[in-house]
This record gives sequence, structure tokens and C-alpha cells, in this order.
Amino acid sequence: MAYILKLKKISKSYGGVRALSDLTVSFQKGTITALVGPNGSGKTTIANILSGLAVFEKGEIEKDGVSRRFIDPADAPDMGIARTFQNIRIFEQMSVMDNILVILTRRTVWEALFMRHGEAEERESRAILAEVGLMGKKNDLAGSLSYGQRKLLEIGRVLAFDRAPSFKRMDVAIFDEVFAGLFPEMIKKIAHIIQALRDEGVAVIMIEHNMDLVREIADRCIVLDSGALLAEGTPDRVLSEKKVLEAYLGV
Repeated sequence: MAYILKLKKISKSYGGVRALSDLTVSFQKGTITALVGPNGSGKTTIANILSGLAVFEKGEIEKDGVSRRFIDPADAPDMGIARTFQNIRIFEQMSVMDNILVILTRRTVWEALFMRHGEAEERESRAILAEVGLMGKKNDLAGSLSYGQRKLLEIGRVLAFDRAPSFKRMDVAIFDEVFAGLFPEMIKKIAHIIQALRDEGVAVIMIEHNMDLVREIADRCIVLDSGALLAEGTPDRVLSEKKVLEAYLGV
């Protein structure tokens, strides 16, 4: 299967600590790829590089056939890349609906605050909130939401990037430990959203520590160890390899 996104010989260090070392990995459309590995193995560094929050020293990123030496954070949505964060990032003093509208309306926060949104944006915002199960909270302050609801709102914001006319249609979605700390029913809801994105042709990158979930919903699995590629393939095959069990599971 042809890839839509490829990291080619990427190296990244933080001070004297090597986060990624000459790493080459690729991601396909219509595929959920799980990034797994011990803490500090480089998973979130990949997410930060792809969303423009980290600059790598060596290598290049190829997206839609175009090679790049860096990604500016403001350019990621224009490239069709959206993500969630381990530490949830929402506008807590804005309403739940405004958290969606601020993305649907214009490119920047300030323009959105001073620009009237139309019926089309409100209609799309309601559709997104209904999709993530937050329609009943649309007028609540985002900061008042429960932990799980805040995660749903962040996912709603990812969906808004996909549907905002100002941005390129999303074709890469990165979910950074989005299932952590959630109840089973919330996990099912988010898993359904992620699988629906996959079915729409999005290349989903899922950073996850729950191996049962990886086996259940991921199509591919990439295992990292100390910033290097340890194994890749189907979850059942990769997670049963001796070197993976030794490095990641400690058995």
C-alpha cells in the first residue's frame, strides 16, 4: 500500500538525549497505525515533529510527495495534519461550541473571535458535537467538562480541522494516548470515531500503551525503542516477537 506520509532518516535530540535516531517509518491512508514503545522511546517526539512543535536535526518528511526539512505549526492544518495531546489543549474559558466554531470560522483564534460565524458553521459545529456526544454540553464552559468529556472535545476539534473550509481536508490524524484514564464506554465511543476516520481514508497514527486496544483496532504496529525502529507489522505478529517482549513488556 502506498504511503501518504513518511519520515526519512529522522534524528532528533533534546540536549544530550537522543530522542530519535536515523528513524524511517511510513504511514498509509485508510490505516490505523499504532506507535508503541517504552516511555522515552520517541513516540510523542514523532507527533511533535509532524505537528510542527519539534524541529529535527537530520532527515526529512515526505507528505503528498513533497519533501520538507521542517513543519511550521501553522502549516500543519494546511498539510491536512491534526492531532490531540497527552495534556489536553482546549480553550477552557470558551463554551464547548465556541471551541469548535473557533476552528470552523477562520484560520486564527483572534480572527474567529471578531468574525461573525454563519449558519453553515453553526450547523457543522452541532453535527460535530453530536458525533462526539457533547451536544448537551454545547453552552457549557469547556473548563467545566469532565476529563473524558474534555478528551471528546479535543477530538471534536480534530474533526473541525477536517471540515473547516480554511484548511486542507484532513488526511493524517494523530491521537496521543487518547484512551488513557477513560471508562470502557468512553473508550468504545472514541474507538468508533477513530475507526470511522480510518474508513474515510484518513491515515490514523495512534500512540497507545494499551496492547489490547492496539490488537483490537490497529491495522499496523510500529514499535520504537530508544528512538529507533524495533519492529513493524501487524499487531498480533509484532507484539509476539521476542525482542519486542523483552524491550517493551520486560519478559
